[in-house]
Amino acid sequence: MSPPPVIAFFPEASFGAALNCVGIAQELHRKGAVPVFICHAGFTGVFAQYGFKEYHLPAAATDAQTEEYWQSFLRTHLDDFNLSPLEQLPRYVAPTWEAIVDTAIDAEAGLATLLARIRPSAIVLDNVIMFPAIASAGVPWVRVISCAETELPDANVPPYLSGLSADDPGRATFEAAALTACAAPHARYNHFRAARGLKPLPPGQFLEPSPDLNLLLAPSAIRHTRAAHLPEERFVFLEGCVRDEAHFDVPALPRNQGPLIYLSFGSLGAIDTDLISRMIAAFADLPARFFVNVGDHLEAYAAVPDNVYLGSWFPQPSIVSQAALFIHHGGNNSYCEALYHGVPSLVMPYCWDGHDNAHRAVQTGTGLHMHRANWSDAELRQTVMDLAQDRKIRNRMQGMSLTMKADPGTVRAAEAILHTASCAKAPRLRETRNPPPSGQSPAPRSA
Repeated sequence: MSPPPVIAFFPEASFGAALNCVGIAQELHRKGAVPVFICHAGFTGVFAQYGFKEYHLPAAATDAQTEEYWQSFLRTHLDDFNLSPLEQLPRYVAPTWEAIVDTAIDAEAGLATLLARIRPSAIVLDNVIMFPAIASAGVPWVRVISCAETELPDANVPPYLSGLSADDPGRATFEAAALTACAAPHARYNHFRAARGLKPLPPGQFLEPSPDLNLLLAPSAIRHTRAAHLPEERFVFLEGCVRDEAHFDVPALPRNQGPLIYLSFGSLGAIDTDLISRMIAAFADLPARFFVNVGDHLEAYAAVPDNVYLGSWFPQPSIVSQAALFIHHGGNNSYCEALYHGVPSLVMPYCWDGHDNAHRAVQTGTGLHMHRANWSDAELRQTVMDLAQDRKIRNRMQGMSLTMKADPGTVRAAEAILHTASCAKAPRLRETRNPPPSGQSPAPRSA
């Protein structure tokens, strides 16, 4: 008998991508494969707690991929999160792409070494940028789009990060501004790709579709009708990618009446303790129970109302399944978990795909969109209670939930990955052109 296939996962340094991959890995394990994870600094132990072997990038290669790094980065941009998506392009999006390009360059040597050591049957990349070591590894690679579907361009799909409709009159203006904002990091990245033997990517693109398999976390309830057909053998849409997680036993609160409402802006969004403190104060008089993910910032909250419970971490799939409303930042993983369990969303985005998912929630009647800061206490209270008590939206979303649960994305993804790995021929190099000699340095970062 041949040994079981080893599937190497390389998610970006975010819990959304990491935990999305965990769900797929759990199903691969059930099917007899051996999933392993390549880790950025700060994620050591995240995958081991689910029983998966971890391979750690060298510390020097992960300086810009620690959670501390990104928290510091976001703190410098908190004011930018109050801006429109268009206004964020030069202020936040461009510096973020510069930082992301840094991570790809810094990780290259260590990643190549680990892949040669692991010798996987296939590599699963859940990120927004391509790492040349993956394309050159000689095995099939799988692109996972766990951000909004807008990450894969199409004429009938809104521009990525825009928060617009596909037919919005401002589309051309946004697309032109986006190309201008990311021109410098894109040029630097293409220089790096050329130094590593890869073809350049078109303006605005940092990650190409995989020639082997692409998995899109875009449930049918919110999926766009595309102008360009995507071949089913290479592009697989997932109805959700919800991992197996521990059950959360909801504790009784001193004031324990009303619907359960869960609030999480993700591990990075938790740094905005001023915003969360303001929201908690507004919740104090509502007839509901609030469970709030504050990450590593519990000490920042001195006064907590009797109907509010703060936690540094929650088994999110479990608590969302018990909630009447999920208040979140629009991260695709959070939004899709709400859909999976038939729970409406109140999306308060601060950046990136949050804008796209907030707009899509309104378009599809699966939630509402509020500005993250421009609200009154009365407005927030009214919106929260209206959504939490709206039986029509909840009943309609329960139908969406049944559709998603009947076709679990984790199962579909695992089957597609195993099929791709089994169809692979002899190892081959992918899209390389005269790989550089060992030690050749990439382009210097522009000032």
